[in-house]
Amino acid sequence: MTEATMTVKGQLTVPREIRNQLGLKTGDKVAFTMLSDGTVVVRPKTRRLAELAGSLTRPGQPSVSLQEMDPFKR
Repeated sequence: MTEATMTVKGQLTVPREIRNQLGLKTGDKVAFTMLSDGTVVVRPKTRRLAELAGSLTRPGQPSVSLQEMDPFKR
């Protein structure tokens, strides 16, 4: 477990270990999600386009061209 202390202004410093694991850089945004059991999930909100490359592919899945995806194709 890693801890941080909130300042009088309500600010927290995200510990280096967590920043590194999340890939956070200066200026990045994070999203906080409160679950029904009181757990808070923190995840990076800013993703660089290069990091998303290949994120939708699955091994063995055939590729589909843009023309094949067009619902109005003739």
